[in-house]
Amino acid sequence: MMKNNPIQHPKLNNTLNKLICLGAFAGSFVKAKYYHKRTRTKLEKHQEKCFIRFKQKVLTHSPYYQAYLDLPLAAFPVINKKIHMANFDRINTAHLLRDEALSIAIQAENTRDFSPSYGQYAVGLSSGTSGNKGLFISSKAEQAQWAGDMVAKAFPQYLKPQRIAFFLRANNKLYESSRSVLTQFRFFDLLTELEHHVSTLEAYNPTILIAPASVLLHLSRLQPAIIPKKIIAVAEVLEEEDKQQISAYFGQKIHQIYQCTEGFLGITCSHGNLHLNEDNLIIEKHWVNQAQKRFSPIVTDLRRTTQPIVRYLLDDVLIENTTTCPCGSSHTRIQSIEGRKDDVLQLTNNSNKQIDVYSDFIRNTIVSHCEKVKEYRVTQTHTNALLIECEPYDNKDNIVSSLHSLFNKLDIKQPDYQFRPYQYPKKGEKRRRVINTVKSK
Repeated sequence: MMKNNPIQHPKLNNTLNKLICLGAFAGSFVKAKYYHKRTRTKLEKHQEKCFIRFKQKVLTHSPYYQAYLDLPLAAFPVINKKIHMANFDRINTAHLLRDEALSIAIQAENTRDFSPSYGQYAVGLSSGTSGNKGLFISSKAEQAQWAGDMVAKAFPQYLKPQRIAFFLRANNKLYESSRSVLTQFRFFDLLTELEHHVSTLEAYNPTILIAPASVLLHLSRLQPAIIPKKIIAVAEVLEEEDKQQISAYFGQKIHQIYQCTEGFLGITCSHGNLHLNEDNLIIEKHWVNQAQKRFSPIVTDLRRTTQPIVRYLLDDVLIENTTTCPCGSSHTRIQSIEGRKDDVLQLTNNSNKQIDVYSDFIRNTIVSHCEKVKEYRVTQTHTNALLIECEPYDNKDNIVSSLHSLFNKLDIKQPDYQFRPYQYPKKGEKRRRVINTVKSK
């Protein structure tokens, strides 16, 4: 007897997928908007339950994590981008191949056409400031969850029509997922000169403007005729002096989103304070300097189902603010995102020991004592040598004098200085003020 083959109904399947995505969006939105854990104890119990469920529903499908399923989170290995990418084929739960995913992502970067996907999965690429390529893979349901979370936490008056202008190096279907009946989304490619975007930006007149801090600063100088209701800085360190200039032009508070290929990690609250998204993440602290509250986050994302992120150590250095926020959130409050570990200089003190000099020391010193300096970059090129780029170029003496005073206070031997005119980052590259190119031994 001939067996009956199941009949496929594309329209039915498409409708079912849409309903699944709608449910994912709605569930994520409601949770982000209303289900707040007001005490740290309740939050941690919530995270523990979510991780148990995450192991059962997600990690059972990841070959890389099979040996750890009966263990607590603390027993899972801590990995970084290099380890994650080397084991990508075994970590992901959809049998995706790293080389194929990279090929799709790189082709999108080269052609500037970000519509192709890897089957049903969106693919994003990040070179990061370290230069190591990173992949971000998401299913349609994951995109819908991200959109629900983002709309609830970032969008003002979410029941009113919104026009989002997004300035980034690369687009992604993840970002496009925030598009809806009430939401327009327009991607502005940073590989195009910013001046060429102004007329289009003015005609679009976004209600929400999202861009790296350096782009927002540049826009404030170009003075486009736009009146956004909310401005959000992404991708780069938002320095206080830049925040003040941007805020002065647009006449409003500047918010931040902390997101990278490892996930949607944090956002500012209604009081303008940055909190980690610990309703969806477990963040362990790898202390860089515990006395100074500096740490690198070890991220476990409780909602990434295609590309699990478990105990993923980032290179970022965050400074914790242990003061209770007026918003009442139990989520960890961040004083500032200082940059990456590569942004920490390592100089020799008078006892011939290497001393960490954090980037905010350098930035604050130059900004406080060199008012005429508009742009600068300090790069450690040798154990006792700094390359300083500045604009205007005739501020060299002021910079050396201010750094000389700082290093005397820190009991650090005065380094050798080299100067050259400031070289602006290539189009699409992140701006970095302090860079250490000398690897620690």
